[in-house]
Amino acid sequence: MATLTKIYALCAVLLAFLFTFLNSAQLDGGKLCLPEKHASLFIFGDSLFDAGNNNYINTTTDFQANFGPYGDTFFKYPTGRFSNGRLIQDFIAEYATLPLITPYLHPGYHRYIDGANFASGGAGALVETHQGSVIDLKTQLSYFKNLARLFGEKLGHAEAKTFLGRAVYLINIGGNDYLVPFNSNSTVLQSISREEYVDMVIGNLTIVIKEIYKEGGRKFGFLSMLPLGCLPFTKVLKPGNTGACIEEITALAKLHNKALPKVLQKLERQLNGFRYSIADGYTAFSERINNPSKYGFKEGKIACCGSGPYRGILSCGGVRSVKGYELCENASEYVFFDSAHLSERANQQVAKLMWSGTSNVTGAYNLKDLFELSPM
Repeated sequence: MATLTKIYALCAVLLAFLFTFLNSAQLDGGKLCLPEKHASLFIFGDSLFDAGNNNYINTTTDFQANFGPYGDTFFKYPTGRFSNGRLIQDFIAEYATLPLITPYLHPGYHRYIDGANFASGGAGALVETHQGSVIDLKTQLSYFKNLARLFGEKLGHAEAKTFLGRAVYLINIGGNDYLVPFNSNSTVLQSISREEYVDMVIGNLTIVIKEIYKEGGRKFGFLSMLPLGCLPFTKVLKPGNTGACIEEITALAKLHNKALPKVLQKLERQLNGFRYSIADGYTAFSERINNPSKYGFKEGKIACCGSGPYRGILSCGGVRSVKGYELCENASEYVFFDSAHLSERANQQVAKLMWSGTSNVTGAYNLKDLFELSPM
């Protein structure tokens, strides 16, 4: 009994070291004990999920939010999140009784045992999307593989696979890929059809899903594409627009939302133990844009922070190419905080739908169920 007690005590000590110094040379060699049902959260994607990775790369302020008034409502300082406060994945972490998941590129070592955030504002599934200014999805995958290799070294191969199998992998990508043909000089849609373009985006996403699966990942969470043509940012792309959504852009989002569930269902049949949750973000935001008062907002079409019509020019903070901007008094009254991103309150509402939404909102599981599932 005394020996058993000593073993438990040793495990507790080693676990404490793991939480704080997982990537430290002090832990070279040796096996570590993990909580039996600990489910971590790994996050991939774009500015909807970027908690500050772009603070640490060579980019422009167009792809950063590390200046006020970003972060003012909750954190009281800019963290690099494209909102006035917390993002969707921050609330998901809270519901899963996890701490806020740290950006992978944050200097120093952190509690990777709880997961890591690889998302990058402006990123796409296509390497060419904002290439050189963001961390594309393929590179985010390479960061995850580095971490998976580290877990293998510290935990042993079998234990690392079990640990990664318990984790949930939250992914949101594609929006920037679909916006680039309309807000840049891209001619891609002149040479291929919209369907072919969407297939390219989802094809790259599928490759990443399969690679995560190879490392041990089994439980994946997604948010369907938002009505991209209805963002304040996209409405100003069309000169003389009187407030209508840009249907050419929204059409790509609809094609994406039609194709992704089919791919996930196919993966579920092909990959043993693969489970997924996909929430209907398109309907959720269409509702809030068109009927804001129903969801506790006063404004669904104009951004809280920005300039120009609908405050649709991405000038929030005054350090981008357009310096002047307007700022509303109460961001929680707005669906959009800036020209292309959601307010903290909107993020929280979507997180709740993803976490505990019923089958008409999320399928095949909601995230709460996914976290509780034992890997197969």
